[in-house]
Amino acid sequence: MALKVVQSDAPVGAEIRGVDLSQPLNENTFGAVEDAYNEHGVIFFRNQSISPDELLDFSRRFGDLQFNVFGEDHGLANHPGVVVISNVQEGGRDIGVKRAGQHWHSDMCYTANPPRGTILCAREVPHQDGLILGDTCFAATHVAYDDLPGSMKDRLAGRRAEFDFSGRKRAQVISQEQRDRFPPVCHPIVRTHPYTGRKCLYVMRDDCTGIEGVDDEEAQRLIEALADHITRPEYIYRHQWQEGDVLIWDNCTVQHMAVQDYNLPLRRLMHRTTFAAEAPPA
Repeated sequence: MALKVVQSDAPVGAEIRGVDLSQPLNENTFGAVEDAYNEHGVIFFRNQSISPDELLDFSRRFGDLQFNVFGEDHGLANHPGVVVISNVQEGGRDIGVKRAGQHWHSDMCYTANPPRGTILCAREVPHQDGLILGDTCFAATHVAYDDLPGSMKDRLAGRRAEFDFSGRKRAQVISQEQRDRFPPVCHPIVRTHPYTGRKCLYVMRDDCTGIEGVDDEEAQRLIEALADHITRPEYIYRHQWQEGDVLIWDNCTVQHMAVQDYNLPLRRLMHRTTFAAEAPPA
């Protein structure tokens, strides 16, 4: 079966058909996959049977692995580049990061060089009386930027927002060592995508704690207004997971949020990898 790209009805999101990720992709096939990834911001493959080693090999095709701080406690055994995302417990211990991503965000925005992208592989998906739970939503930051009034675009030009690792309320306890390792950083509010050249909004409630050259009260109002604008319903693709899904998102083109509408005994188990960008945000 030839590779086929099926675009969603939303501004981002596309299904890639005709690809078996358990097999190495030749350069032409991977090039088509990467083109679709850059174009659509979110791509996914259904019905994949892929091992952790194969997931890591595929991830490295996009960039060097970039390790998430929470993977230090919840990395997959013998595969430290794979982070376990799960609400499952064994022996009274969480086997993975639970309640991950419950607020709109872009992964690891608190680092000086945030990752290019993230991959999730669905191992177990929660079901309730035939309903699939645990969706993930993705908001198109480039379309949100395009739709801003010209006066707002002018106001944001050249502005940088401050991102603080300890700013967001997290499910996991943050240690002082982690705070010291990730001091506040600043990124452009309007990022230029390195592959497409599209301008994308890069502002998140909680993660953003200020704007350079703007007083705190005004900065907070602007951050909240932009965060609400980015997540308007018309900009969102909502992915309903199936076991065997492999989904990749671009951390510049989209922000994402995991819908937390399930609890044990309903189980959710995902494997996540993150791959690096070539250069800091511009």
